[in-house]
Amino acid sequence: MKHNQNGSLVATIALVVSVLLVILFATLFIWAFEGRQSYKNNDQILVNQAVAGAKAEQLKTDNANFAFQSQFPLVTYTGPSQYGGITIEYPKNWSGYVSSTNGNYPIDGYFSPGILTTVSDSSMLNFALRFRINPSSYASLLQQYDGLQQSNLVSISAYSLPKVPSVVGVKIVGEMLENGQKQSTEIILPLRNESLEIWTEGSQFLNTFNTEILPNISFSP
Repeated sequence: MKHNQNGSLVATIALVVSVLLVILFATLFIWAFEGRQSYKNNDQILVNQAVAGAKAEQLKTDNANFAFQSQFPLVTYTGPSQYGGITIEYPKNWSGYVSSTNGNYPIDGYFSPGILTTVSDSSMLNFALRFRINPSSYASLLQQYDGLQQSNLVSISAYSLPKVPSVVGVKIVGEMLENGQKQSTEIILPLRNESLEIWTEGSQFLNTFNTEILPNISFSP
């Protein structure tokens, strides 16, 4: 009888241990499965994020390429011969207005992408391209920048247009002379007894100004 009781106790303990082991293994299996699923889900999230990022970068590149290609072929403006017959090539998706009736400047041009709605309040706008014939001599016009240069508000360096290398003028980068609230990159060149001013306002169109506008300007000195 005692032998049977001992046997029953051992069997009971064995059963309990077996059940506990089953529960343990089941718990470990569930934990491992959920961890694997979580890993897969997190991995899929990372993959989705990477794909979305790549698509966004590709869209950005495509838009930039489209914007660049939409500039071509360039359109040519040609000024009157008495002012050197200046020719300026600019992107076809830009619009412009050139005044020859401005009392201060015999030629005064404004250009920007899209539709140019107004030039009357130019102090409020950043134009992609501005150019004008200034009746002031080159030397007297350059003198007006002395104060800005001494105050380190502009940097001035020698410059020649690629198509008119014989005419040496200056490139002025920094605060605009007429509007201290604006920054610009401006080229000033002597043109007979007058001066030619060409500039871009702000930095948005600086690359186009340097790579497409300036290399394609010419005039008769």
